[in-house]
Amino acid sequence: MKGSFWTRVFRQAIAVCLAAIALWLLLAGAGAGAAENLEAVAANADFVTAALRTELGPEHPLSLWQQLAISQSPLLERNWFSQDLPTPSEEPLPNAQPAPDHDDEEELPQTTSAPGDIVERTLVPTTSQGYATGGGLYLYNRTDRPVDLAAALSQPLSFTLAPAQAGPQLLIIHTHTTEAYTPDGTDVYTPSDNNTRTLEEEYNMLRVGDEMERVFTEMGLSVIHDRGIYDYPKYNGSYTRSGPAVEHYLEQYPTIKLVLDVHRDALAGSDGTIYKAVTAVDGSKTAQIMLVVGTGESHPNWQENLALAAKLQKSLDTLYPTLARPIALRQSAYNQDLSPGFLLVEVGSHGNTLQEALAGARTFARCAGAVYLSLVEDG
Repeated sequence: MKGSFWTRVFRQAIAVCLAAIALWLLLAGAGAGAAENLEAVAANADFVTAALRTELGPEHPLSLWQQLAISQSPLLERNWFSQDLPTPSEEPLPNAQPAPDHDDEEELPQTTSAPGDIVERTLVPTTSQGYATGGGLYLYNRTDRPVDLAAALSQPLSFTLAPAQAGPQLLIIHTHTTEAYTPDGTDVYTPSDNNTRTLEEEYNMLRVGDEMERVFTEMGLSVIHDRGIYDYPKYNGSYTRSGPAVEHYLEQYPTIKLVLDVHRDALAGSDGTIYKAVTAVDGSKTAQIMLVVGTGESHPNWQENLALAAKLQKSLDTLYPTLARPIALRQSAYNQDLSPGFLLVEVGSHGNTLQEALAGARTFARCAGAVYLSLVEDG
């Protein structure tokens, strides 16, 4: 405790000294231009960010509200949240094979590589070409449906949340429960029927869902985490099997208005190259996430799901500008016709490690949780 106290005092002293030295240098030779120079220092993102980092310390993670405050300044946001990022890459990746887009389509063959052979990319748009844009958001449209992202962002949601004490508010489910990540360190599993899937719960999507559940619960949300397995022993028809489970929960708990189907993506080139979608959060490698909105003939009200996705994406882009890949709009419904609060989220890809995925899950849950809490009814 003493060490922590004196360390903070030392940091504060350094921060004050830095400010005093800068101010003295400016005033000593500035004369009539002192006010203008002082204003320039205050507007200098490098100086202000350095002072903040000195004050807080490099190991001090920002709280959600501190991040939100810094994000209101475009200059500080760029300086604070853009530390040590991998090389940005415009989607799609070179020779990348698209993931299956139909509910009952066979999974593409997936292989693993040594972590050192996997190519890292931070998947952020470098141009608006190929995307639907609006409200500062990007969407990769794999359908023939027109999209107005700005309208989706401003569209009021058709539901609210009852207080947590009234019953469960959020359901986490995994249609592809056994999906797993690249084995690394002590995170090594026994594969099931695919090199990148396993029945071991501590290494598949159930572990990622557990991490989200923990964060959501700590934030005050009431969560049910379904632990059913829907993609084993047969992958085909996974959504046909997970859909009735969701319906059962919605009938049993009418207070559930939010559903997250948590997956991971698969990014592989036709030449066999395996990619992983990664960024940096608080100095740690973190798997990027992607929100997926389904349409399909069975889902005429998919715009309601898109409205929720747009609000979550805006929160993600504000607090962690490179955490989320663009929203994906796809042709299949993915059971999202069961609730306007139903979204699919992909946490990283099979090239990521489990630890990177857990970091992505935690960060996503903090952002999404803030949006979900804003939907809770007063009283």
